[in-house]
Amino acid sequence: MDVQSDSLRVETPRRLEILTGKGHRRWSTELKAKIVAESYADDALPVAEIARRYGARGSQVHGWRKDAREGRLVLPAEVASLRFAPIVVAEPKAARPRRASPPNTSAIEIDAAGVSIRILGAVDVKLVGAIVRALRE
Repeated sequence: MDVQSDSLRVETPRRLEILTGKGHRRWSTELKAKIVAESYADDALPVAEIARRYGARGSQVHGWRKDAREGRLVLPAEVASLRFAPIVVAEPKAARPRRASPPNTSAIEIDAAGVSIRILGAVDVKLVGAIVRALRE
């Protein structure tokens, strides 16, 4: 015996995305800057997660971050204090007395605003960030 039903059961999609044009999304400069600023926050998620949240690819966000570092993308005012400084590896100045560091020990040295800071051993990124912020003030 055949079972027939008069009720029509229609499933509606939970998410519907409509692509128009050539399939390329145009990102406004403001949105790019917002995404990049979010990726540079102290408590930022990984770049891939931030990109996914906005429907972008991680490689796009990395490209926008490069644009910000090179001055082609202006970040919002709340992160305008973010500065990128080149890292320069140089020989120590002979005129300045130095304490010899133990062999096979890493060290980082910061010379800024007339202040010289040298950290020996394992370097904590948060510590360096705090030092840089203190020097800015």
